[in-house]
Amino acid sequence: MKYLVMVQGTQADYEAMQGKASEHSVAWSQDEIQAMYAYMQAINDDLAESGEMIDGQGLAEPAKVRHVTLGDDGKAVITDGPYSETKELLAGYWVLDCASLERVTEIAERVARCPQPAGAPVYPVVIRPILDGSGDIC
Repeated sequence: MKYLVMVQGTQADYEAMQGKASEHSVAWSQDEIQAMYAYMQAINDDLAESGEMIDGQGLAEPAKVRHVTLGDDGKAVITDGPYSETKELLAGYWVLDCASLERVTEIAERVARCPQPAGAPVYPVVIRPILDGSGDIC
């Protein structure tokens, strides 16, 4: 079964990782950033070695997001970030091919243990099964 494993974040989280503290999060040091990247790279390496990794990427900060919708006239309405009304957004993901929900849950628990500074916000790691076709919806 294929799963999408997602981590979340906010614009304030990205700014905290750039050394800018806010009411939302403490500022991260360079050592804390490097520890986080090393931890995530070890997970990626292990998943690649086990053959479970299909893809995994970190995503750009919410300020670089673009929304495309349709207006009442049917024309595209394009809005660039950041979006003050938006809370958590997808910060990164893995597409994994795991033997069971239990296995992907073990991986998500490992991701949840990623080091971060005391006082930084904690978000759940989200697991979503990937449908194999339209028959999976019924």
